[in-house]
Amino acid sequence: MSDLVSIRELKQQAAPTHTALTLRVQLESLKQKTTKAGKPYYELKFADAEETLILRVWSETAMFPTCAQLQERQFYEIAGEFGLGGDGRNIDSRQWQAQALPEDQIAEVLAGSKELQAKQAQDYAFIEEAVANLADPRLRALSERFLEKWGERFQRTAGARDYHHARRGGLVEHVAQMMRSAIKICEAYEILNRDLLVTGVLFHDVGKLWENVYAKNGFSMAVTEVSELISHIPMGMEIVNQLWRDVHETGDNASAWQNLEPNGNSVRLHLLHLLAAHHGELAFGSPVVPKTPEAQALHYIDNLDAKMEMFERGYLVAGEAGKNVYDRVRPLPGRLVKPLAAFSGDDLDEPVAETPVADIDPAEPLQEEPAASIEADEVQFIAEEPMAEEVANT
Repeated sequence: MSDLVSIRELKQQAAPTHTALTLRVQLESLKQKTTKAGKPYYELKFADAEETLILRVWSETAMFPTCAQLQERQFYEIAGEFGLGGDGRNIDSRQWQAQALPEDQIAEVLAGSKELQAKQAQDYAFIEEAVANLADPRLRALSERFLEKWGERFQRTAGARDYHHARRGGLVEHVAQMMRSAIKICEAYEILNRDLLVTGVLFHDVGKLWENVYAKNGFSMAVTEVSELISHIPMGMEIVNQLWRDVHETGDNASAWQNLEPNGNSVRLHLLHLLAAHHGELAFGSPVVPKTPEAQALHYIDNLDAKMEMFERGYLVAGEAGKNVYDRVRPLPGRLVKPLAAFSGDDLDEPVAETPVADIDPAEPLQEEPAASIEADEVQFIAEEPMAEEVANT
């Protein structure tokens, strides 16, 4: 029995030498295409809880007839030999077989790894705690109503279709980490309204519950007319307005909150501005630019968390381009470089004794230590040719 791995683990382990491995995945799409030379081939896109994998099956291979028997949206166990293709970047398989999964194994695939389940459960609990700690009763009631009404859908929505948190439950991870950042930033900047900013984090991408939501029984993400015609920012504003009416116009809330300051209309207006402005610029889809401290902070917190996720995922899946250098992960602007390890102090030698100032003879020139040798595979910062002004003076 070959090792059972996730798609992410496959991408991490892939090498020029192919290895026998087994995947449990959903077949997201199956397309028959034609090469420039007119030869048919299949392009299969598989998905699990964290990653997607594209395999191309050529007409001369033994797997080609098998592809015609596979069905989109079905779950399979794929066992075969996997490794890097001829380009050294994409995953290739020389031979594999597919077997339909039983219901209990499908449930395991949908749930993801135990580590992912634990992380998302912890993140959702943090969101609930942050909501419970909101001091403004109007924002707290609004947020609690959202979690009560749409919590299940929230937990199977991706943070994006590509690039960052693009997985089932990714939006929960994104929002929880943004909330952690927002709470800390409010400690540093007293100008910020903590309740407003934390609530803005919760709702900033709420429209994605209808734009990036995964099916209950799979990893497919439908493209819908409503998301294409409206998009998640105005859709999210509409959701907030609906929930606001629910909690303010029913029961005793309207009379109990009538004299609160700031007044409810101002609170709702500022919250809606956070949603409208969180992309930061008109060119990036925001109908208005940030015009309050909370709106500016939300924009930067959102962008920061998305970028950190891109780096973290990139180090896991990107191929090595050189020593400490990895292939580019879009949309980051260039190749990734291995981050600098944190200083620990564990390997320090004995402290170097400093020469007492009184023992230094001012008439004697100081002797410099010889320069350390530079490894051959490291960057040479010493110019091998005379500098331009030296050449000019010769």
